[in-house]
Amino acid sequence: MEILENIEKTGSINKAAKRMKMSYKGVWSKIKSTEKHLKIKVVHSDKKEGTRLTPEGKALLDKYRRMHRECCRTDDGIFRRVFESK
Repeated sequence: MEILENIEKTGSINKAAKRMKMSYKGVWSKIKSTEKHLKIKVVHSDKKEGTRLTPEGKALLDKYRRMHRECCRTDDGIFRRVFESK
């Protein structure tokens, strides 16, 4: 999720990697691994326009964000049950 968000913000795999204190190769490897596993293209790179998320990449990022929200909501409920019970 963080890689996709940073690519979306910066328009660059290299800038995204620097923001995350990762190597370009490490970020690129994770992108390629994700694309291979999901059988979709998540980023499009072009010298003129830079790097951007594909429609599939944007949909994947939306799913990650939804999952994150749902996990936090569930986590909050568990926290309340455990620590706020008498």
